[in-house]
Amino acid sequence: MYIFDGAMGTMLQQSGLVEGECPELFNVEHPEVVTGIHAAYLKNGSDIVTTNTFGACSLKLADYGLADRVAEINSAAVKAAKKAIADVKPSAKVAGSMGPTGQFIEPLGQIFFDEVYATYYEQASALIEAGVDFIIIETIIDIQEMRAALLAARDAREKAAKTETDVKIICQFSFSEDGRTITGTPPEAAAILMEAMGADVVGINCSLGPEQLIPLVERLASVTNLPISAQPNAGMPMLVGRETVFPLSPEEMGSFVPALIDVGATYVGACCGSTPQHIAEIAKAAKAHTPKERKEVVPFTAFTSRTGFVKVGHTEKPIIIGERINPTGRKVLAKEIKEGSFAMVKRDALAQVAAGADVLDVNMGVPDVDVAAVMKRAIMELTMLVDVPLSIDTLDPAAMEAGLKAYPGRPLINSVNAEPEQLAQVLPLAKRYGATVLCLPLGRGDLPATAEQRIELAKEIVLAAYEKGLRSEDLLLDPLVLTLASGQDSAVQTLRTLAMYKETFGFPTVMGLSNVSFGLPQRPYLNSQFLTMALSHGLTAPILNPLNATVKKAFIAGRTLLGFDPAATEFIADYGLDEENTVTSSAAKNVTSVSFNSDDPLENIQHAVEQGEKELVIELVEKALADGLDPLKITKHALSEAMNVVGEKFGAGKVFLPQVMLAAEAMQGAFQTIKRVLPDAGGITRDTVIVATVKGDIHDLGKNIVAALLENNGYRVIDLGKDVEPEEIVAVVKRENATVVGICSLMTTTMPMIDVTIDAIREAGLPAKVLVGGAVLTQEYADKAGADSYAKDGISAVNIVKHLLGDD
Repeated sequence: MYIFDGAMGTMLQQSGLVEGECPELFNVEHPEVVTGIHAAYLKNGSDIVTTNTFGACSLKLADYGLADRVAEINSAAVKAAKKAIADVKPSAKVAGSMGPTGQFIEPLGQIFFDEVYATYYEQASALIEAGVDFIIIETIIDIQEMRAALLAARDAREKAAKTETDVKIICQFSFSEDGRTITGTPPEAAAILMEAMGADVVGINCSLGPEQLIPLVERLASVTNLPISAQPNAGMPMLVGRETVFPLSPEEMGSFVPALIDVGATYVGACCGSTPQHIAEIAKAAKAHTPKERKEVVPFTAFTSRTGFVKVGHTEKPIIIGERINPTGRKVLAKEIKEGSFAMVKRDALAQVAAGADVLDVNMGVPDVDVAAVMKRAIMELTMLVDVPLSIDTLDPAAMEAGLKAYPGRPLINSVNAEPEQLAQVLPLAKRYGATVLCLPLGRGDLPATAEQRIELAKEIVLAAYEKGLRSEDLLLDPLVLTLASGQDSAVQTLRTLAMYKETFGFPTVMGLSNVSFGLPQRPYLNSQFLTMALSHGLTAPILNPLNATVKKAFIAGRTLLGFDPAATEFIADYGLDEENTVTSSAAKNVTSVSFNSDDPLENIQHAVEQGEKELVIELVEKALADGLDPLKITKHALSEAMNVVGEKFGAGKVFLPQVMLAAEAMQGAFQTIKRVLPDAGGITRDTVIVATVKGDIHDLGKNIVAALLENNGYRVIDLGKDVEPEEIVAVVKRENATVVGICSLMTTTMPMIDVTIDAIREAGLPAKVLVGGAVLTQEYADKAGADSYAKDGISAVNIVKHLLGDD
């Protein structure tokens, strides 16, 4: 058991940090203060102290004009920590803190993955060079940012010729009360991916109190054997007067430590609102507690998306990998991709998921295109649209890496064969990005005709994968499906290979169906028969078209007959008989939810916005306007209604921020189309809304989300940025005749500026409605401050603005 320290920011404020000053600059200008804070924590039981470098990357330091001082500030921070250790507790360790950049990586935001990687690499290099024992990447709310930071830290460690023995990397996420990060990632998906990418410790900090962290730590421990860290806030923040306080006393904080340890935490500390006294009680409780033995997780294979995960293997029920996003033999799809349109790609994705696909295979193999660029765009489009994991289907290493870099999860690479060049290119990419990889038993020579030959090739690939550091749970096997025309026993050899794979390796198996029936009649029937036989021989993940009723029915039936469908519940639900004694598939019914062929154009537009179909919604709006439909009717009964539905699903946890942003972009496309086609359409342009982060606060991620959603809902948004004086807000409201002002604060120290800014707006006699929000704000605070309303998130903010202005 290891004891971390507690909050740094509040301690710095007590030691003289003033509003608007860079906390990390204290390392250089007041190192004795920073050393004193570390010493206080060490004296009260900390085994590990965290450097004062939470915001010491170039992207954050740029807010203070200090972007060129990264190495100096980080080095000074480590030096200050080491001095405290030398003076107080020589056995203690130093963890170099790297916090969030405050920006979303594309497509959620504007910054590129490589830019975020570069800023973290610079900081991690400085921290490792200065001699830290850990790199702790903390308070991360988006899986893509964590991926960039982890890759940067690993690369910096490798360049410094350090190992995980010398410098361990800790990945700590912040989860909301719904048990997910802001962008929708659950603890299980985060842990599975972090372990696959080479994190040494995975954990949680900030956002919640210890009571709320207990079940989340338990969920981490259910999928990984990695050590787990937990650094909760000192309870959930409460409003006392006009001050936000963290309510848990040191003794109360310590009372939760045994439960955190028992569910799996091996590193325990604290975050916002905590003090050395809190750490003293945490350390006391940890040392007095005899932990329960942590249950070991049996290694398993899983794919993850941004918002979920899918297990695959012989003890799991077979899953479907949808094959439709592949231009091979599909001229219309190939033409669209070549022209830069992804409308059919997205429709195929939605339809396959609605029909029961658990994973989507993505192939962009179109001649005469930049395959890497096209694959990157396809992955970005699809990860904003669907919540199932993806399979990156390409043999092009550049396209493969472009897709892997853009993918916010653990995908399947389809595939690698036994050729040395392929092994050398694909396996390191799988290891680097934490992907699973499908092994195809092909080599330079003739096609392996027998199961025995395929087993030998599979052994070669698996051995090469192990040599590159991949694990058994990273590998899946393809039995190689040859057409029946290639030999009368070709299907038999494939089935034998599946059985021998299961016996020899035990890895999950994946195979495409369609090749077996090539050149023969009744292909769906042959494919379905072959599928059920393959399932009985050990196939765990067929690649098939879930929209094909014959094949889909065979899959569900096979899964039922093999005992993966207790009481045939799924089969009955999907294939019960209606009054006319005809098959009625619930999966087929679900497909209609993404159909845009209704006789009602408003319904089609609404569905297109809900599904984030920006290209399609433009076509539908253009046609509706050409047919004489009132643009105000489109706005009210299609666009606004669609966002209401999306908002309800967001509130119910059925969709997440990426899908909300995509729907909002589709809505914006519809608004722009109306303005372009009918520039004089009255009532389409909505009011002006001013948004800003208050004076002294340099956080603006949440504010940026609100601005984007408002803009995409047709409002004219003027974003004044962060650290904005009340006087500037008042002046712009007057000049622009704004009807709503949205102001936010994410720091307890800048909350009083909410009051000051509202007072300034009222004193100026402005009629604008004031909406407030931010991580530390509450409805109670908003009421006392005199705000017209409080929004807890972006969707709420949009709905409140509509209500305040009568647009709902």
